[in-house]
Amino acid sequence: MAEEQKISESEKKKEDWMNSKWRPMMGWMYMCVCSFDFVVAPILWSLTQSIFHGAVNVQWQPLTLQGAGLFHISMGAVLGLAAYGRTQEKLAGANNGGISLPSSGGTTYTAPAPIQQSATSSFGAPAPATFTAPTAGFGSTTGFGSPAPADVVTGFGGKPAPVIPPFPEK
Repeated sequence: MAEEQKISESEKKKEDWMNSKWRPMMGWMYMCVCSFDFVVAPILWSLTQSIFHGAVNVQWQPLTLQGAGLFHISMGAVLGLAAYGRTQEKLAGANNGGISLPSSGGTTYTAPAPIQQSATSSFGAPAPATFTAPTAGFGSTTGFGSPAPADVVTGFGGKPAPVIPPFPEK
């Protein structure tokens, strides 16, 4: 009876290993395939052509992009659903590879305490009680408390600027 329990614990460990490691292994496999298809194979392809033919006449065609990139779409779906499934397992309290989470921590959200703020500007002066818009139109001397720009009298290099004729009124 004790041997049966040891075997069943061993089988549980094997099952646990497979269940806990397939997601990272899929990510590593996808990374290795993409690294080979987009980095290693083009370099080897160019080296092979230059060694045997003397010139690179044909470029490497990535294998994973053939068939409209279905490999990348399907791997994105597999890895995305695996990440979503693992998130749901963690939220449900699944064993995290033997790591026990603290009972006070976890995924419970607690709102932060409200922060007391004062109504002051960035320079320490109190903010105005109300906002008032400028009373005059564009280009007036009273807009935002600054004078209107003066007409330009010199151009590039200190030469006199051309006189701008007044625009006709409609």
